[in-house]
Amino acid sequence: MEGSLLVDSAAANLGATTAARRRRAAGRSGARFLSCPCFSSRDAPATGAWASYYSACCEMLRTVKSVSRVNGWKNGNGHGWATAREESAVLEALEDEYGGMVVDADHLPSGTGEFARSLAASLSYWKSAGKKGVWLKLPLDRSEFIPLALKEGLRYHHAEETYLMLTYWIPDEPCLLPANASHQVGVGGFVINDQMEVLVVQEKYSASTWLGAWKLPTGFIHASEEIFTGAVREVKEETGIDTEFMELIAFRHAHNVAFQKSDLFFICLLRPLSNEIKIDEAEIQAAKWMPLREFMEQPFIQEDHMFRKISDICVQRLRRRYCGLTAHHVVSKFDGGASTLYYSVAEPERGDLSCGIA
Repeated sequence: MEGSLLVDSAAANLGATTAARRRRAAGRSGARFLSCPCFSSRDAPATGAWASYYSACCEMLRTVKSVSRVNGWKNGNGHGWATAREESAVLEALEDEYGGMVVDADHLPSGTGEFARSLAASLSYWKSAGKKGVWLKLPLDRSEFIPLALKEGLRYHHAEETYLMLTYWIPDEPCLLPANASHQVGVGGFVINDQMEVLVVQEKYSASTWLGAWKLPTGFIHASEEIFTGAVREVKEETGIDTEFMELIAFRHAHNVAFQKSDLFFICLLRPLSNEIKIDEAEIQAAKWMPLREFMEQPFIQEDHMFRKISDICVQRLRRRYCGLTAHHVVSKFDGGASTLYYSVAEPERGDLSCGIA
């Protein structure tokens, strides 16, 4: 808008002689928006304030002419000049802290033709303005815009239930836009009661290698959910048992799992607050309290190094020969937000392996 105001100011001050010449030109060929005197060298003032106005006018009109070509406007119809001056051809967007543009998904054009013209004009304008990345979020009701965006060079970034996110990197250099999320996060609850019994389940749908096996309740955490909260929720959903988070015992990092994503799996030690089991019949075949020794002697645990190690760690924790990580709420000046930091409060050098838990 600053450029538009500058052109308006220049046009208002070009003088009566120049204005008359424009009117005569308009009378001969219609309302020509490119009839500014900067397109005739004999009209150019040599020095002074008029020269500055003249230069600004020419620069803005050259930009408008370039945008009009992108949008397919005809220079002689007058409409392109008005549309460009009002910046209605450029998609509404906000600049992010990295010099990129985030398109306002709530104010996209309604038709495919208008969207195609606006997107092309926007990319041209943002490139000339030195912008970098472009983020375009297309809701489900704008899915017809997807092939048009791809034709302009945008690429898929990620998809959610209600939208598709596309990106475009403007500079002729390696793209610095962050990639889509690369990990999924799972949790497992190691729940053990005062009788040294472990809460175990048999899943209704599982791989053949798991048939007949009794395993820990597991699942994936939700968006914006804490690891320990997710573990407590999954145990409740699958078995009906209420629990309290004690410690983060261990975690596993694997790659190329579901959809070629990496996987983080956190094992949490939980204390039961109830005893009566009520399974989720949609996912769980059966659930029960199993003696710890019986649980550990299962063939699939004895034959699998990872599960055997996890079980050994949990037993060592119960014997107070190992300390896990407890959750502590902290606030960082880095982002100003609250988060959870997991760390051990044990002091082995003093012989303290109580782990801060009674």
